[in-house]
Amino acid sequence: MTAPDDVPQPPADGAAPDQAPDRASDQERDEALTPNRESAALVDALDALRARLAALRLPLATPGAAVARGDLAHAVDQLDDYLLPRLRAERAPLLVVVGGSTGAGKSTLVNSILGEHVTAPGVLRPTTRAPVLVHHPLDGRWFTTDRVLPGLARVQTGVDVTTSSAWGGTDGDRPPPTRTLRLVASEAIPQGLALLDAPDVDSVETANRELAGELLGAADLWLFVTTAARYADAVPWALLQTAAARRAQVALVLDRVDPGAEAVADDLRRMTAEHGLGDAPIFVIPEAAPAGPGALDEGLLPEPAVAEVSTWLSGLGGDPEARRRVITATRDGVVDDLVRRAVHLADAADAQEVADRRLREAAVRYHDDAVRAVESATSDGAILRGEVLARWQDFVGTSEFFRSVQKGVGRVRDAIGGFFRGRPAQAPQVEQAIASGLESVILDSAEAAAERTFEAWRGDAAGAALLEGLDLSRTSGGLRAEIGEQVRGWQGDVLALVREQGASKRGAARALSLGVNALGVSLMVIVFASTAGLTGAEIGIAGGTAVVGQKLLEAVFGDDAVRRLAAQAKQRLAARVSAVMSGQAARYTAQLDALGTADAGGAALRDAARRVEGAARNERATRAEPDDGGTRPWTGRLLRGAGTLRAPDRPESFPVPAERGERDEPAEDEEKRPGWWSRVFGRRGDDS
Repeated sequence: MTAPDDVPQPPADGAAPDQAPDRASDQERDEALTPNRESAALVDALDALRARLAALRLPLATPGAAVARGDLAHAVDQLDDYLLPRLRAERAPLLVVVGGSTGAGKSTLVNSILGEHVTAPGVLRPTTRAPVLVHHPLDGRWFTTDRVLPGLARVQTGVDVTTSSAWGGTDGDRPPPTRTLRLVASEAIPQGLALLDAPDVDSVETANRELAGELLGAADLWLFVTTAARYADAVPWALLQTAAARRAQVALVLDRVDPGAEAVADDLRRMTAEHGLGDAPIFVIPEAAPAGPGALDEGLLPEPAVAEVSTWLSGLGGDPEARRRVITATRDGVVDDLVRRAVHLADAADAQEVADRRLREAAVRYHDDAVRAVESATSDGAILRGEVLARWQDFVGTSEFFRSVQKGVGRVRDAIGGFFRGRPAQAPQVEQAIASGLESVILDSAEAAAERTFEAWRGDAAGAALLEGLDLSRTSGGLRAEIGEQVRGWQGDVLALVREQGASKRGAARALSLGVNALGVSLMVIVFASTAGLTGAEIGIAGGTAVVGQKLLEAVFGDDAVRRLAAQAKQRLAARVSAVMSGQAARYTAQLDALGTADAGGAALRDAARRVEGAARNERATRAEPDDGGTRPWTGRLLRGAGTLRAPDRPESFPVPAERGERDEPAEDEEKRPGWWSRVFGRRGDDS
């Protein structure tokens, strides 16, 4: 492959240019950190999106949640490692990340195009445990801060990175190898260009694979290295498809190609086209001979072997406008990909809200059913069975008071004093029986609610994950004691109602002083009394004795007061039962409260994504188009091997033309389809 026609070319003789390198002063660099108005609006929109993404939680096991969590992490990494740093420093050097498969020869390639050992290749894998970033000495300020890849500790080194001194400290001070970025300043690389040797994308170590993906996501340009033996491996292509999806600028190096195996390069070109990377240039490096002209020279590939890559990178590094076009193309692709991710994440957040609401509704619904079950049991006469019925019958069923009531309500007042004085001990027994029966009803209803809620959650993927390690299939261990306190509290409420009512009745003061408990028990019986649910003799006994209690209260307080007291007593009981069931339901809903998924923020995230989309559209619409007329002067320096190319069918060295007019006439098929760089740079096969 020859260098693309529209990349500014280095001098034909390979000599250093007379013009000084393009060097930005400190003031220019500081100015570069301040974007124009449109870029500033885009940065603001991205900052707002970053805040929304940082607040997003996707803890529930909803469909697609696992994938969405990965997308969320990648989206935040895109913003932190590449997009925001790049927008805030548009003049920062072009970062070329050299990545690829295990043993593809990435480190050897980097060393060979620089002509010096800046990164250590080796036989043992993985070789590149800590990535190495090579930059021009005047570009050091761009990388010594956390402007880009803020999660990696910086270690500045000299060219020799094989000694302990390369770490700038003792072994005990070394940061974790896979979280360290080694910075190497070298005069061999053009200013405005930086090369980053990344770990293997298919490393046997998970941390290395993750770091490789992180570094590739921070690249302005991927230089992806593979071999003739492993170019079809699945893992590298998964990453390359990710690059295609976000329209990252990619070039491929096919390393270790044996003579006569040119079909491998053709097959690689076919695969790149099928995966949406048909515009990516492919450089072929032959297999190094064990001895002779094609052998390694002190660990470096021969200059002719790297001539194409070196010429291409030299031409790119020497032209600020060419670098800007590559950076802009990658940046725009990342913005579009980020908007797409954010919309999908908003959908995932909506799914979290739906699942949260579904689980909450199940817990609340079944415990509300429990409240209604208690209300039914305390109003249909079911409480007035068994022990309660027996104690109440003992209290009034055989007394002279009952016979007095039968003769007329007017005689009740005369019988009250003797009744209370004769049977005061019976009232507490009825009260205790009512408390015991009421506790059992409430506890049974709570147990049923817990069982139904547990089954509903267990049948829901989102709920089942929350149940792990928690004992939520039964009510809480202290519930019986809690119910007992609430029942006693309600009985106290009833007695308080009787006292309050008695305080407003002068004629009843003496009677109340003699029998508050008895009047209170009578009011409790009225609350529970109904013939529904009772059969046979129970109807006559319970119903009749309830009438006794009602007539007693009416004789003391009057009809209206009794109806009001009964309604208030029912309300207070319902409130206490609701409090118990709400507390039990909270055992489930608290799991959701801790996750914060009730308002996952899908709508707000979607709005933030739309804002980014609009700001990006405005920024692109106002972007100045460069002047493409003529050939721009090349202002950089040459990488090793640049300036001369050696092709298999042309064994002699031939100059790379410095001017468009000196270039050989293109073949017919080349005229039909513009090159990759032509499309990236906005040119269409001619100089128009």
